Amino acid sequence: AAEAASVGGGAVGWSDAVNQELAPLDDELAAVYSQGALDSFGKYLYGVVLADRDRKDDARAVLVESVNEYPWHWGAWQSLQSLCSTVNAAEALPIARHWMRDFFLASLCLELQQNAEGVEHYQTLQATFPRSDYVMTQAATAYYNMRDFDEAQTIFQQVLERDPHRIEGMDMYSNILYVKECFVELSFLAHRTSLTDKYRPETCCIIGNYYSLKGQHEKAVLYFNRALKLNRNYLSAWTLMGHEYVEMKNPAAAIDAYRRAVDINPRDYRAWYGLGQTYELLQMPYYALYYYRRATQLRPQDARMWCAMGQCYEHEQLAMDEAAIQCYGRALDNDDREGIALHKLARLNAKLGHKTAAAELYERNLERLEEEDASDGADAVEALLYLGTHYKELGDFEEAELFCTRLLNLAGPAKEDAKALLREISAVQRAAALSPGMSMSPGSPLQESFDTP
Repeated sequence: AAEAASVGGGAVGWSDAVNQELAPLDDELAAVYSQGALDSFGKYLYGVVLADRDRKDDARAVLVESVNEYPWHWGAWQSLQSLCSTVNAAEALPIARHWMRDFFLASLCLELQQNAEGVEHYQTLQATFPRSDYVMTQAATAYYNMRDFDEAQTIFQQVLERDPHRIEGMDMYSNILYVKECFVELSFLAHRTSLTDKYRPETCCIIGNYYSLKGQHEKAVLYFNRALKLNRNYLSAWTLMGHEYVEMKNPAAAIDAYRRAVDINPRDYRAWYGLGQTYELLQMPYYALYYYRRATQLRPQDARMWCAMGQCYEHEQLAMDEAAIQCYGRALDNDDREGIALHKLARLNAKLGHKTAAAELYERNLERLEEEDASDGADAVEALLYLGTHYKELGDFEEAELFCTRLLNLAGPAKEDAKALLREISAVQRAAALSPGMSMSPGSPLQESFDTP
């Protein structure tokens, strides 16, 4: 193990070292525990050892004893949190009623991505602790997880107004500023936290986000690496460093960083999602699908996860269009803000010959694009062309002409396609006028004569 660590395996060495002292520690603590001589802190240590030895049930029982004896030890609550798979299971634990239990349950909600419930918990706690910056920061984190960036940013700004030198939790604030591309605010935050304490992992992470937003990915990796030297188990730094390696076209390093993140916390959906994206870039859809599934299990209400899995099913190596349709349907049910699912569903239904469903989806997508003032993009052109052709085939020439006319207002090759469609419609209408006894319904001889090239 020592030789492997000296060789390397990432910026700060290998992560698979085995602690040889756990077994003797377990034996020693078990003997003292059986005599009833361990206090709350000793039981906390014993619980940590048991958890590291994968004796989860025993660890959970010992940690419950620890928090009942001394409920103000947050480290014991955090260790217990990592052993709870659901909020219901945590509520069923024999823990005495105490306000620290409320903090524990609220934090667990965020850990399990039950963010709406977490917000409710923290709002209740804020009534009891109105000046707690921690409560406000956690509530902002919940809003960030729900992708309500504006509300999260507002709360973080309120926290900084009350405590301008606060560093804890500000790495999450920097993520929001990064997503919203707030260059000035992120630069100011990086400068202020650096002046306050440049040797905090959060500070290094904030500066790394700043350089990433500027496109200086090598410098960003340097600062994320510094954060990890200060705290090897700093989850955000591993995940963000993985993102940077993807940008730098270094998939091997990205995979290593993401794997470190899931080793530290298997509930980190961002790392699973990053692994899926990296393997998808490597044209390895079967691996990507496995990691996307893990991400969707952790974030079943996140449309992005379902869209990613749907795109993976569409890959030529899998070609599982029906499964892709189901994934995009789940994304649509979960408020797909980017509109990816709607367009993909329309295209897949058209490909599989589900014409009526495809037309309905294309029309819905057109309405969305008009609301977003993006009705001249490639997605809109594709929708208009399909709808024009679809209604022409149905014999609804008025509707077909409407969509074709809209295409004429757009530049590009689609304009010529629209003109060709309009010429076909005019020819069919002229033929119908010359032969009034002939039917123009779909499948009629006259209609087929103009549909045949």
